[in-house]
Amino acid sequence: MATRNEAEEPVYVISIAAKLLEVHPQTLRLYERLGLVAPARSGRNIRLYSRRDLERVRRIQHLTQDMGVNLAGVDVILDLLERMEREREAVARRMMQIRRELEQRIARMREDLEADLRRQLEQEATVKG
Repeated sequence: MATRNEAEEPVYVISIAAKLLEVHPQTLRLYERLGLVAPARSGRNIRLYSRRDLERVRRIQHLTQDMGVNLAGVDVILDLLERMEREREAVARRMMQIRRELEQRIARMREDLEADLRRQLEQEATVKG
């Protein structure tokens, strides 16, 4: 499985991307014009598609061909999916923060409890001794 950076590396020119996706290059240009996909550009202004771009086009194809969604609907769906992913990532970050805070509180409480137990044992030893 490709890492996130490898998946985002723009490596495929439009002709190769179109061949891999089994679409006409004009389809990719249309998707770009509509803002559905945004390939990188080389210094010579050549479109370069990443694996992530190809995955996005496959998702567009699935929505249009298999689900019967028009391109305007695809735009809305993809936007909602991206927003949901950003929210999911934010929730995951917050959960990790809360977990760290709880672990720190538990560690402090454990230290306090151990200190209290030591004091009690010392007091009992003093009373008996």
